[in-house]
Amino acid sequence: MNKITYLIKGCAACACIALFTQCAGNADTKTTTKSGETAPVVTGELKLAYVDVDSLLSKYNFCIDLNEAMMKKEENIRMTLNQKAANLEKDQKEFQKKYENNAFISPERAQQEYNRLMKAQQDLQELSNKLSSELATETAKNNLQLRDSINNFIQSYNAAKGYNMIFSNTGFDNLLYADKSMNITKEIVDGLNARYNPAAKK
Repeated sequence: MNKITYLIKGCAACACIALFTQCAGNADTKTTTKSGETAPVVTGELKLAYVDVDSLLSKYNFCIDLNEAMMKKEENIRMTLNQKAANLEKDQKEFQKKYENNAFISPERAQQEYNRLMKAQQDLQELSNKLSSELATETAKNNLQLRDSINNFIQSYNAAKGYNMIFSNTGFDNLLYADKSMNITKEIVDGLNARYNPAAKK
């Protein structure tokens, strides 16, 4: 029955999201590409900024609420499966004890109980797979909602700020060095939290 617990461990709430590399700002001039389309050419100074994604996800209330909700759901699933597994294990031990002591009325009755226990074990396995799949699907849905909420805010935020590019940074994944004055994480987090309405999400 230990397998049942492991089946849902990999479905926890929210994975880190590779977020926004939003390009914005108006170009001073345009050039023509091979396909005939115009492409922006920046002739002035580039206006760049970056967001620390780890910090953003740890402080964005929407992300915090999603994580808490998924942790509760995962714990409820684990408790449900563990309880059912414990009950089944108890029934299996009782069956084994009765079988060894010849306590069944007939071999047919023993076979019926054995078949019932095998069916119960199969049903438990199917329930575990079903709940794990539902949890993984909901996690993916939450990640998409989270990404969209951040990207949508970044776009409206940058309409006023006019950055040419906003980088995402997680540890040393993207930026090895950037001046701290380019870090707009707090502005983004404050804006996201000001816009977030928990009551509207329910």
